[in-house]
Amino acid sequence: MDGLKARLQDYAIEAGFAQMGVCRPDAVPQIAERLQQYVDAGRHGQMAWMAERMHWRGSPETLWPEAKSVVMLAEVYTPEHDPREVLKHKDRAAISVYAQNRDYHDIVKKRLKRVGRWLIEQEPDTQIKVFVDTAPVMEKPLGAAAGLGWQGKHTNLVGHELGSWFFLGAIFTTAELEPDDAGRDSCGSCRACLDVCPTGAFPAPYQLDARRCISYLTIEHHGPVDEELRPMLGNRIYGCDDCLAACPWNKFAQDASEMRYHARPELLGPELAELAVLDDAGFRAFFSGSPIKRVGRNRFVRNVLYAIGNSGRADLRTVAQGLVEDDDATVADAARWAVAQLDQPGAGG
Repeated sequence: MDGLKARLQDYAIEAGFAQMGVCRPDAVPQIAERLQQYVDAGRHGQMAWMAERMHWRGSPETLWPEAKSVVMLAEVYTPEHDPREVLKHKDRAAISVYAQNRDYHDIVKKRLKRVGRWLIEQEPDTQIKVFVDTAPVMEKPLGAAAGLGWQGKHTNLVGHELGSWFFLGAIFTTAELEPDDAGRDSCGSCRACLDVCPTGAFPAPYQLDARRCISYLTIEHHGPVDEELRPMLGNRIYGCDDCLAACPWNKFAQDASEMRYHARPELLGPELAELAVLDDAGFRAFFSGSPIKRVGRNRFVRNVLYAIGNSGRADLRTVAQGLVEDDDATVADAARWAVAQLDQPGAGG
């Protein structure tokens, strides 16, 4: 490892990142074709941004032609609890681990800028650009090319020393840094992540159809969710951790050192009845500083109502009934569906 890169890595770890790797911007030439096939098959659903600026997303070297190296950094958010435990409590909401506290975009970006400034101080002629999930950058293939891990059968990045619970940040730089060896696939014959998926969102290993993914349906999808899929959501109201939690490599995962990723107590299985009655102001106040805020009150309450409909709890019928005339048509539709589900024979108290 060259001297600058070694010192950069030491500083990145000191700044709070768990691991660093480097690749060339052109290290993943195959992603352009794969992305095109994915979009052509319609598996991106309503995520039109995946099809837009595809020439940049599929070819990182065209995003900033002057860049010579991509520094990929991993930030761990390993949960202190089993995220699947809440699935047993049908009157409570399951919220994805990453969204149980502060918005990771803000935390990771500040840390990336800190590391980037350090690099510029060492090499004043160096230029940088930092990215955290908000630009046409394919972080997971780049992370694999930089040796942070490999894309598992659930398409997420998995690392031997990181498990599945980590965010990715990228620093594109004009500095010439020695690239790392790409990550080696270590999934073997394991199918844990594929078999646990409630909606069958994986047509085959290493393939994801977002249109059936609960994370997509609860976060990205606008309007009513297909009635066939609603019962499969269970009480998951924002994201889904099932495939991540099932990965056996998590037994090697590092603990999260950033306290702002540790779950807020009120987001560890909050009561569906309390969430359903949030108006827009109440929603914004409750989720201030949270990534959940970006979906807005209407989409969020829609998800809560699907969970109420799936709860089998007749005592929640009144809550759903109170929203059947909601000003938002999708919320009203979800409320009527929930009431109809709870009116079926067998709905308990």
